[in-house]
Amino acid sequence: MLQRLILIIATISIWHLCISGTLAKEKKFEDLDKFPPSPLEITTPDPLLPNKRELTSIELQKLKTDLDELNQEALITIQGEDRKKAFEIWNRELRLRRVLGTLAEVEALSRVGEIAWNENEREQVQYISQRLQVIQSQMEKQKSTDLELWRSLGNAYQKMRLPKLGLSVYEQVLILVQQQQDVVGEIETLKTIGELNLSWFNYPQAANVYQKLLNLAINRGDKINELAYLQQLAYIYTQGKQPQAAIDIFSKLVEIYTSEQNLSQIPALKLAIAANYESLAKENPNLKQQAFNNYQEAYTSAWQLEQYARAGEALQKLIAFYRSQKQIDAALETSQILIETETLARNFYGLMSAYDQIGNLYLENREYAKALTAFQQGLEIAQQLKHQEAYFTQQIEKLKTEEKM
Repeated sequence: MLQRLILIIATISIWHLCISGTLAKEKKFEDLDKFPPSPLEITTPDPLLPNKRELTSIELQKLKTDLDELNQEALITIQGEDRKKAFEIWNRELRLRRVLGTLAEVEALSRVGEIAWNENEREQVQYISQRLQVIQSQMEKQKSTDLELWRSLGNAYQKMRLPKLGLSVYEQVLILVQQQQDVVGEIETLKTIGELNLSWFNYPQAANVYQKLLNLAINRGDKINELAYLQQLAYIYTQGKQPQAAIDIFSKLVEIYTSEQNLSQIPALKLAIAANYESLAKENPNLKQQAFNNYQEAYTSAWQLEQYARAGEALQKLIAFYRSQKQIDAALETSQILIETETLARNFYGLMSAYDQIGNLYLENREYAKALTAFQQGLEIAQQLKHQEAYFTQQIEKLKTEEKM
């Protein structure tokens, strides 16, 4: 009986293995159907190239004209909404462009690749990117120093939104322009590398690139670009959540704008410095005072410059700081300044919020009559704005009910 059971189990196991093998083979065939060979690799003879011999200059010019006509035909076809037919024409053009040289082929791949990406033709994008990578591999093996070709290849990857592939190409471009001591070319290439890193949120690498650009600008005495790179670094460090690095850059910008007497920029910079100190204070509470000081400086400078909206923003932060320290009286005093500031800024939503804030502060201080007055003032503005009327009415009714009790 036991032997018979073993035999049955063995038979079932073999049967399962056979079925699995058959299914695996079928899946492979299905995959082949799903991912056919690239149309760019078709080797069927083409009527435009009847002979396999090398073409004369006149024949090459004729071929170029014929291929330009194919491109126009594809453009007309896609406008008629026959995308499949259009890309069939373009693929034929791309196959034949190889005869005109690698640069001509890459430029054509770039042009059609951008159209494919815009039309969301994923398979076509894949075919073209595969061909571009083959070309890149060949260039690397040959240790190509053809700068125009490398730049064309990088541009193709950019148009097809392939930043990682583009970066590998522009790193090679950077080596070549540095070897040629082409400072202008180096700067332009670094800018491209920085933009590509930013396009896929690689903030650490982007920061390294813009720091190099900043150093180049400082060495050349290029004040305009020095300022531009500092602003870009401030953005990168903020987005990359590197508060200390951001503070250093914002502080440098404050120095520059102050020395140039361009004081209009100072309030926004001080707000940014304060916000970054506030972020650092989560781990190091001793830095709260630095945040507070910068919010005060932001308010003072904004008020002097009559930037009342910025001043209001700084005051809101100061009030929040006072409340966190349980300094309710100081928060109330600052809130009264906020009322004046929002009035001057003609920020009625801000004014309504300020009265709400004052009402809640008075509630914390158990000064219910003053809280009621604040909420009533808030309701008047809410009625004008037709916004949050129910909230202020509820707060007022609640306080009146408590007074009766």
